[in-house]
Order: sequence, then structure tokens, then C-alpha cells
Amino acid sequence: MATWDSDRPHVTRTGGVGLGQPACHSDRGLLGENGCVIDHLVLATPDVTSTAAQVGDEWGVATIPGGSHTGRGTRNELTGLGAGVYLEIVGPDAKQPDPPFPRPFGVDDLAAPALVAWCARPARPLADVIGRVRAHGIDLGSIAEMERMRPDGVQLRWLLTFPLTDEPHRGTLPFLIDWLESPHPTESIPRQAHLTKLHIVHPEAALIRTVLEEIGRSRSVEVDQGAAGLWAEIHTPRGTVRL
Repeated sequence: MATWDSDRPHVTRTGGVGLGQPACHSDRGLLGENGCVIDHLVLATPDVTSTAAQVGDEWGVATIPGGSHTGRGTRNELTGLGAGVYLEIVGPDAKQPDPPFPRPFGVDDLAAPALVAWCARPARPLADVIGRVRAHGIDLGSIAEMERMRPDGVQLRWLLTFPLTDEPHRGTLPFLIDWLESPHPTESIPRQAHLTKLHIVHPEAALIRTVLEEIGRSRSVEVDQGAAGLWAEIHTPRGTVRL
């Protein structure tokens, strides 16, 4: 099957054989359970339509249009990953003019799809979580108000911090989201796949574990020592895949 090559962990269809793990040490830490903190994974791409079609074909799942991010020059398609988690396939929106700033998630620089970030949905207010994480020396950034309209006309509004996709974190730390009163995307999208593991590698693995304790825990998250990167293991109707 096709492999999407990039300078980050890429997507390989597996059937017992898949993408090799990033080089790392053996002090693996599996975070305990404290609710579903993972909200979604971000698969950024230069072409949303073709990537969504490839995911649908290789995984045996349906994807649906999520909508446009007005003023940011991007749009997305979505598919569920079980337990209130989903995959966001995000890239340029040809119906919008080019924004006067780089598009989110580095999509302007991508030659192929790449898992670039993940989003967490804390139980506490975002400002509280940001303050607690800042006490450990990491700034998750400011909180922005976001919105988009679903194709069915439902308006979604949420609060968001922006992903830390550059060095030293390279998307390993989650950005945060609060969906406010909006319906969660997983209520209206296909749910044919299931996230079984999100694997994070970071030079300061102990610090990352501490930060994730502040954000919220999930049994799906593993943290290893090594060069910064992340990959996900997903069970699909056509076997196990890795992003």
C-alpha cells in the first residue's frame, strides 16, 4: 500500500507490518486513566480532498467535510476515532484567499500529509491549565476564540490555544480546546476506527509526563525519551495503521 513520506512520522497501511518506531530509550511511561483527555489528532496535508480519499480507501472508513476556518485559509474533513476522539484532516481551502500569515499547522510547507499535532480537552478551564503548565516552565500560549460553520449550517464556537509545532516540541505537547456550548464533532461524524495508542517521544520525557498530568491523563498516551516526534496507532476496518 502507499506510504506518505514526510520529515515527520508518516502513514503506512499495516497488516502486522508498519512504520518503525522512532528511535528512543526504554523508559516508557504509560499515563494512567483520568477521563478522555484526547480530543483529536491533526493530519495536516497540502490537499485535503486527496488525503481524505486515501484515508477512506486505505482504512475502509468514511470521512465528512467539517467546514472552513474563515480567515485562516484552511478547511478540514473528519472521521471518528472512538471514545469522543476524531481525526482532523486539515489543509488549504481553495475557496478562501491566501491569508496574510502562514496557515496553521505548517500546511504551507508540506509536500505530503503528516501527523503534526494533537489536541487535548481538559476538564478544567483552559486558563487554569495554562497557568499550572507554565509553573513547569512551558508556555502553551494564549487562548483564542474560534468558529466555523458545519456544512449543515450548525455554527460551532470554541476556545483554543495554538499548537507548538516548532522545536523543541514538534507537536508532542497538545494544544488545548474547550468546545463551550457547541456540539462535539464526534456527535455527527462516522465512527468506524478506534485510536489505540498515541506515542510521544521527547528529549525531556519526564517533564512531558509532568505536564500531561496537569492537562489530564489517558491510557492511550505513551511517553518515551528521544528526539521529539509522535505517532498514533489506529484500529480500522482494514487492519491496524500508524500515522
